[in-house]
Amino acid sequence: MTTSTDHVLAAGHSPKLSQGLPETSPGRRRFSWNFALRIVLLLIAAALTLGPVLWTLSTSLRSPSESFKLPPSFIPWDPDFTSYGEVFQKLNIFLLVLNSALVTGLIAVGQMISAALAGYAFAHLKFRGRGALFSIVLATMMVPVQVTIVPVFMLIRGMGLSDTLLALILPAIPTAFGTFLMRQYFMGLPAELAEAASIDGASPWRTFRSIYAPLAMPGMAIVGILAFNYHWNEFFRPLILTISEQNFTLPLGLVSLQGNLGTGSISVVLAGVVLSMIPALVVFMFGQRALQDGLTAGTGK
Repeated sequence: MTTSTDHVLAAGHSPKLSQGLPETSPGRRRFSWNFALRIVLLLIAAALTLGPVLWTLSTSLRSPSESFKLPPSFIPWDPDFTSYGEVFQKLNIFLLVLNSALVTGLIAVGQMISAALAGYAFAHLKFRGRGALFSIVLATMMVPVQVTIVPVFMLIRGMGLSDTLLALILPAIPTAFGTFLMRQYFMGLPAELAEAASIDGASPWRTFRSIYAPLAMPGMAIVGILAFNYHWNEFFRPLILTISEQNFTLPLGLVSLQGNLGTGSISVVLAGVVLSMIPALVVFMFGQRALQDGLTAGTGK
């Protein structure tokens, strides 16, 4: 008489497998390797991104003599905060921060408003030459600022705004990237809202102000945050368009810490760099939720 065990052996199955023991599948092994590879790539990207920032912070906490020590030590075991005090002694740091905050804040607000208006016009208003004009706006993104700085300087001088903060603010308010971003954002909003508003007798301006602008706040927040982070660290335009020290922004002021022919302390320079990063980090911390909401808007169904 044959038993159930004999039937299992006759079918070529092992008794251990029949007892329900787990078996590792090739797909599970591949998933584990893929997961490990992603972790390694993320760690490499994080090291490349945060490495210079951590090195800047580490060097700012070392004395000038230890800054050139070979081999360099990444961790300052005896932190020295005197470099931060020298930054306040050598620079009028409060005036520099005030100038930078005023310039970048007004540029960010101006870009949010101008990009929202232009993006709405290109997305929902129908007029002759709309496609060609939008192509020209996008083409300006390919022109580097070094090419346009001379005509901008001549226009600023002709307007009597040379060596003023307005010389830094006004030319930076129009933004091709912000216009493109807001156009795509408005195109993702229902067009039926504008049709319903026009039936009720609302003008295009009233439709934009009362309906589309509140819905586009996440996209406008993206434009504002990106503009603030970019122009806070801007160096080239302030170097060309400003002369007086009372109109210097923070990046220009930090250059003076290098001293004559670069003889200044590297620890003091990097201490100033660390201080200059704090406002941008604060803006990002308070605006990261709006940035995430704006980037993920429209992705969920």
